[in-house]
Amino acid sequence: MIPPLGSSIGLRIGLLGGSFNPAHAAHREISLTALHRLKLDQVWWLVSPQNPLKPVRGMAPLDKRLAQAQAVAAHPCIRVTAVETRLGTQYTADTLAALHRHYRQARFVWLMGADNLAQLHRWRDWQGIARTMPIAVLDRPGFNLTAMQSPAGQWLSRHRVARYDASALPGKATPAFLLLKSKLNPLSATAIRQKKNGRHLG
Repeated sequence: MIPPLGSSIGLRIGLLGGSFNPAHAAHREISLTALHRLKLDQVWWLVSPQNPLKPVRGMAPLDKRLAQAQAVAAHPCIRVTAVETRLGTQYTADTLAALHRHYRQARFVWLMGADNLAQLHRWRDWQGIARTMPIAVLDRPGFNLTAMQSPAGQWLSRHRVARYDASALPGKATPAFLLLKSKLNPLSATAIRQKKNGRHLG
């Protein structure tokens, strides 16, 4: 569990959001890479009750996704939470702003795979996200080039932090952006669901 809202903590925390429908090994690898390279104390998996950009159909119940994410995380420094249900937020920009208010002494970093960076410009107030906390983007197979050529990738590149300075990212003034190399795990939640449903990927 994450600390109670409003508690005073001075931790370096990575936030990895998503539907986790289902959580898988690539989520864990991204988290472990971030813990090591950014010198984080914890990574919180923010399991979304319902991603505004994804259809309701095919979305597993929240309690099932939480339980499955707990099983996949299997690490004392990875915390799984559905904190948005308590915050009353739906959009990432609002969630991060609320967490920043509730945990004023924490040094947060927003974590995302390069596949999400490629479509970040579609997110509500995505530049507000970048101004709320530093962003670390981790490799995802087939997305690195397109991600950096996307509108958000081009905008963030002007605020890029050198990889050798990765451990300083949690304390950087925003906007601050870092592209991290990680183990390229091809797993995706979409592919897992399609396999489970007996559909073959082309």
